[in-house]
Amino acid sequence: MLDFLGKLERTHYCGDLRAAHAGQQVVLMGWVNRRRDHGNLIFLDLRDRSGIAQVVLDKELTPEGHAKGEQVRPEYVVAAVGRVRLRSKDAINPKMPTGEVEIEATELRVLNDARLAPFSPAEEAIQNEEVRLKYRYVDLRRVEMQRNFWLRHEITRAIRESLSGQGFLEIETPMLNKSTPEGARDFLVPSRVHAGHFYALPQSPQMFKQILMMSGFDRYFQIARCFRDEDQRADRQLEFTQVDLEMSFPRRENVFEVVEKFCATGFAAAGVALPIPFPRITYDDAMRQYGSDKPDLRLPGLTDVRTAFTDEALATLQIDAALPVVALRIPNVGELSRKEREENRPLFDQKKGAKFIDDFKRLVKSFPEAVGKIRELTGAADADFVIVVAGDPAHHIKASDTKFEGRLSEREINVYSAAGNFRTELAKKYADRHGAFRVTEEAVGNADPRSVGTMVDGGPAFHPIWIVDFPMFEYELSTGKWVPAHHPFTAPYEADMANLVSDPASVRADCYDLAMNGLELGSGSIRIHRKDVQQQIFASLGISDEDARKRFGFFLDALEYGTPPHGGIALGLDRIVMLLAAAPSLREVIAFPKTAKAIDLMADAPTTVTEQQLRELHIRVMTKS
Repeated sequence: MLDFLGKLERTHYCGDLRAAHAGQQVVLMGWVNRRRDHGNLIFLDLRDRSGIAQVVLDKELTPEGHAKGEQVRPEYVVAAVGRVRLRSKDAINPKMPTGEVEIEATELRVLNDARLAPFSPAEEAIQNEEVRLKYRYVDLRRVEMQRNFWLRHEITRAIRESLSGQGFLEIETPMLNKSTPEGARDFLVPSRVHAGHFYALPQSPQMFKQILMMSGFDRYFQIARCFRDEDQRADRQLEFTQVDLEMSFPRRENVFEVVEKFCATGFAAAGVALPIPFPRITYDDAMRQYGSDKPDLRLPGLTDVRTAFTDEALATLQIDAALPVVALRIPNVGELSRKEREENRPLFDQKKGAKFIDDFKRLVKSFPEAVGKIRELTGAADADFVIVVAGDPAHHIKASDTKFEGRLSEREINVYSAAGNFRTELAKKYADRHGAFRVTEEAVGNADPRSVGTMVDGGPAFHPIWIVDFPMFEYELSTGKWVPAHHPFTAPYEADMANLVSDPASVRADCYDLAMNGLELGSGSIRIHRKDVQQQIFASLGISDEDARKRFGFFLDALEYGTPPHGGIALGLDRIVMLLAAAPSLREVIAFPKTAKAIDLMADAPTTVTEQQLRELHIRVMTKS
């Protein structure tokens, strides 16, 4: 028989009790984490979000409570009334923050029972993620998950307070808007009132935050929900949260200063001291050194090894001498077997017009001097796994060469990108061997967000870096056209404006990304604030005046009413928390995430809807035969 709560009120959280509370009368409420029956004594580990406290049910002191204790099972919801007492010295549990005390119960109320779940929140690791997601309400009770979301709250609060202290106003923008191109597919919402018309959920608050600058708010921010209908991966979800901000009259350095300050504050809330200012690197140099615009600096970068080969050697190896020849090394991996190398082959991007050489035992037979030089240039130890990546002359790809001396061409970028992608994938696969990621895991494990004034040094574990001087456009192989590398409201460098139509490859964007440990944390830019420049950008993208008016009419109109220079950025809050929780995916720091197949297993979404609902929305579903 279950009990009612009645007028009983909780006096303390389970995890808050300490030796100083000895002798106090308390009321605890929570879930039964574990139960141990020792005959006349029953021990219940009572759990709530703060931690665990041990409750003792003595048959002589509370026969009714002891009888109830015989019936309760893990995950029953109970209230325990009793007195805090010190444990005997041999019974102290040093692994528990509450391990010095226990509650001598005088009353136990069973508030609800529980079915046997497929797993217990007391388990440290549950292998089947689909089961976890289906029973998310049980999964979220786990200590690790409770900590993740407490951490998320603290980081979010710290960021909000930092931006407020820097003069930013928090302003909400619409969830229902018109569809605009921002790099991913929109989620569309049909209108019941306007037949055949659709709203779009925001991919970002981009145009609205720019309009807020036009409206004179000067500094805006929002912890914004965003929606993008794109393929799922470990660091991407259909719906996500970003720290979105915009400033009037900024230089790029002003944006950097604001972001670095709130990032350092957010990391400090997690117990990690993040050194500022962050280093900077141009896009071209990031590609040359790491083959990525979101480099992970915990691993060795790429090394130019062109000088290790003679022209004859390159011809024999069928390597394009006009393109980069680089080496990547993964420490402590050692020589791989032929089978292992074959298994790695699918990790290499074959569409970039590049090739790789990973069999150095074979290479050294024909080109011993080249192999020696490669090892010298890369600083490779005997146990390091080295791979050469170069252009493949037999695999010609459509791309454009910039006319600006010193700038990377599309073809060069493709080779660097192939090497960078391979470096990233191999680093993930052989993480246990090279151990470069352990420094981050150890820093997070040692950080104590609750310890005021004592923080872990985040310098060796977290490597933020600003990427600047991006190309304005990128060449789309499928269409043979230049498309914006960023959203079309990004301002080009003034010096490159003359080349918008004649040489799109040479135009740089006044934009910037913030990367950390192989993740893109955020992206931003100085915006276009003049209508004539915006129209030139649309024209360079092949967007007609009529089409621009149809898609961006209200925004173009607003540009004519005194728009100040402005710029901003958006950082992924989920990704920041994922890093500071040392979580393997965003699903560990989003309360109700979707699977890789974009399904909510708990709520069973998406689902079909009734014919009546479809009729009200003026929609007919046509299924494929």
